[in-house]
Amino acid sequence: MAITVTDPRPIDRAEEILTPKALAFIEELHQRFAGTRNELLEARKVKRQKVADTSRLDFLPETQEIRDGDWKVAEAPAALQDRRVEMTGPATPAKMAINALNSGAKVWLADLEDASTPTWPNVIDAILNLRDAAQGTLSYTSPEGKEYRLRTDAPLAVVVARPRGWHMEESHLLIDGEPAVGALVDFGLHFFHIAKQLLLNGHGPYYYLPKMESHLEARLWNDVFVFAQDFLGIPQGSVRATVLIETIPAAFEMDEILYELRDHASGLNAGRWDYLFSIIKYFRDAGEEFVLPDRATVAMTAPFMRAYTELLVKTCHKRGAFAMGGMAAVIPNRKQPDVTAAAFDKVRADKTREANDGFDGSWVAHPDLVSTCREVFDSVLGDRPNQLDKQRPEVNVTAEQLIDVASAGGTVTEAGLRLNLYVAVAYTGVWISGSGAVAIHNLMEDAATAEISRSQVWQQIRNKSVLADTGNTVTRELVTRILGEETERLRIEFGDENFTKYYEPASKLIEDICLSDDYTDFLTTPAYELVG
Repeated sequence: MAITVTDPRPIDRAEEILTPKALAFIEELHQRFAGTRNELLEARKVKRQKVADTSRLDFLPETQEIRDGDWKVAEAPAALQDRRVEMTGPATPAKMAINALNSGAKVWLADLEDASTPTWPNVIDAILNLRDAAQGTLSYTSPEGKEYRLRTDAPLAVVVARPRGWHMEESHLLIDGEPAVGALVDFGLHFFHIAKQLLLNGHGPYYYLPKMESHLEARLWNDVFVFAQDFLGIPQGSVRATVLIETIPAAFEMDEILYELRDHASGLNAGRWDYLFSIIKYFRDAGEEFVLPDRATVAMTAPFMRAYTELLVKTCHKRGAFAMGGMAAVIPNRKQPDVTAAAFDKVRADKTREANDGFDGSWVAHPDLVSTCREVFDSVLGDRPNQLDKQRPEVNVTAEQLIDVASAGGTVTEAGLRLNLYVAVAYTGVWISGSGAVAIHNLMEDAATAEISRSQVWQQIRNKSVLADTGNTVTRELVTRILGEETERLRIEFGDENFTKYYEPASKLIEDICLSDDYTDFLTTPAYELVG
C-alpha cells in the first residue's frame, strides 16, 4: 500500500504527528480493517431498505442467547469509576481544550467528530493538543496576552477521545489513491502518539465510539483495539470504549454491542439528538405516523424516548457498564440572566431525571454547567462513584415502544420549520468555515442539530405535512421561500463577506439536500467538499 498526504499547506508542528512510523501504522490499520468497514457500510443500506419495506425494527433473533446470557464487561479502571459529570467539546483550538480540562468535570469528551470540522489543520492540531495535554505541556497565549495553562490545584478531566464515525472519509490522506477512513486516521494518530503516555499517567487510551448501527461494527472496533494494543506492545484491555447509542438500529443491539467490546467496554451513552436524527432517517418514508413534531418540543419524557433511555440504563447495569446521560447544551447569556436562569432550571430537571433513572453521569457543553450537573448527581450518588447497583429489573421495553414516534405528541409548525432552516444553514456555514462547535440562540450546537433540522424538513416535504399554526402544507415551494428569508436574515446578521464565503454556499447545500428526491445520509459528507 502507498500512503500520501494531499494537503500541501504548511501546518505548524505537523511533522511531529505525521511521522513515517505513525503513517505506517495508519497504513497497517487500513490494510487490515478498511475492507470490513466498507462491507459494513453496505450492510447498513441493505438493512435500511428492509425497514423501508416493512416500517419495522426488532431485536435480533440470532443473538437472543447473548441477550439472555450471564456475562459482564471488564471492570472499569480507577480513572473511569466516577463519571458523574462529563464535559464535551472539540480538541482544537488549544484554548477550548484547556478550558475543558480545567472545567472540574470528571471526564472530557475530546471531540474529533461532530463538534469539529475535519479540516486537515484541525485534525493535526487536535492530536497535538491531546498529546501536549497528556504530557502536561499544553498552553496558549491569546493575541491580547491572556495566558491559558493546565491547572495544578485540582485534577484535570480524564480524556475520552471521540474519533469520527465509520462513514466519514479523510480526503487529505490517500491510501492507494483512495481517501483514508476518518475513524482509523483519528484513532490511529491518537493511539500511536498518546496511548503510552496516558498509561504512564495512570489513565489509558479511552474512546467514545459514535454513529454505529450494529454489533458487527462494534466487533470491528474491538478487532482494531486488539491489533493496535499488540502493535504498540500495550497490555490487552488498556483501551476502554463507551459507545454512543445514537442510532435507532443500535438501540435494538445494546447487549450485543457491549458483548462484542466486553474486554474493552466502558459503557453506553444516550446521544439524544443523533438518535432522533436516526429515527427520521430510518423511517423517513414510512408515513405521517413517523413524522416528529417540532424538534424543540420533543422531550426526553416522551414515551418512546423514555423507552430508549430506560432500556439503556437497564442494559448497562446488568452488564456492569456505565450508563451516560445526554447533552445539556445551554450557553450562559450574561446579558439575559432571567433567560439563563430558566435554562439552568431545565438543565437541573433533566439531570435530576437522569440521576434518578440510574444514569451514572451526564454531559454538559459549557464549564458553567459542571457544578449544576455535579450537584444533582452528588445528591443521588452521595459517596458512591456510580450507581451500577441500580439494576432496573422492572423495565421491560418492547420493539413497539422504541419506535412509537407518535407518542411524542405535538405538532409541526411554520415556526419550527423556519427554525430548522435557520439552524441548518447557520450551523453548516460555521462548519465549513472550520468550526464544528457553534453557539446558536444560547445553545452549543454540533452537527447533530443540523442533521435533525434538515432531515425534518426533507421528511415534512415527503409527507406533505400540514403546519398547525398556518394550515399550509409543507411543499418545495414553501421551503424555498422560507429558506430564502432565513438566509437573508443570516446575511444581515453576519455581513456580506461572511455570507458570501460561508452562509451562501451553506444555504445552497441545505436547499439541495432538502429538496432532493433522494435522502442524503449525512449532511457532513457533501459539506466536507466545501471545506479546506
